Amino acid sequence: MIRILTLCSLFSLSFTNIIAQQSSASQQVSTFIIEAPQLQTSKKIWMYLPENYAKSKKKFSVIYMHDAQNLFDATTSYSGEWNIDEKLDSLKAQVIVVGIEHGNEKRIDELTPFKNEKYGGGQANSYLEFIVNTLKPEIDKTYRTKTRKKNTIIMGSSLGGLTSFYATLKYPEVFGKAGVFSPAFWINRKEIFALAEKNKRQKTKYYFLCGDKEGNDDSMVTDLNKMEHLINSKRCSCLHLNEKKIVKDGQHNEKLWRDGFVKAVSWLGY
Repeated sequence: MIRILTLCSLFSLSFTNIIAQQSSASQQVSTFIIEAPQLQTSKKIWMYLPENYAKSKKKFSVIYMHDAQNLFDATTSYSGEWNIDEKLDSLKAQVIVVGIEHGNEKRIDELTPFKNEKYGGGQANSYLEFIVNTLKPEIDKTYRTKTRKKNTIIMGSSLGGLTSFYATLKYPEVFGKAGVFSPAFWINRKEIFALAEKNKRQKTKYYFLCGDKEGNDDSMVTDLNKMEHLINSKRCSCLHLNEKKIVKDGQHNEKLWRDGFVKAVSWLGY
């Protein structure tokens, strides 16, 4: 069961207290808390609903996004929000966005599929099990959603980009489209490439984005090009299921991902 909290009001929940701050999020955004037994914690979820949701009876595609603190609200973002709500409002986009807050000090655990010898992590399976088996069923029950994989998109940046890509390999029957921004393939490079190589029937629609100035070397661009080539080797390029954008002078930050969001979601479709 979920409880809704609009960002325009103050509510007290029996299991936690949430205080609304002076928010930059639009009225289309609300939050709720849901138990995440797979992670042995609870998760704060941010919901964006289209402007016409309340007056409509139609069903909507859903975008699942990581690092919700950075998506809608400048007061909670680490280094600038993505302005997801304003951008979708301006497009009059007929899509729901479900933003999942990262686990702060547990972020690297939740958003890495495999353990890294230096940095640890490796709990993305539990995180994705939460999304697929707990969160998505609750969203589909509570809201008017289109539930087919072609209407279910997963999107994120950095570690969130890595996990979004991994999600399409682990749950191809759930996620039919993915926005993969600046994916941190490097942290699980050997394992993620080996897994992609084993994937015999690749049907996911991908939008890849990165900048050419994301680090001290060109490993981000190299990895992205290599992964795109690997995916294309599994299917005919005539299907046009990949789009890749490498931004000149683009750096590893919220600005790159904010500026790339509209083109990504427009190309992926909903």
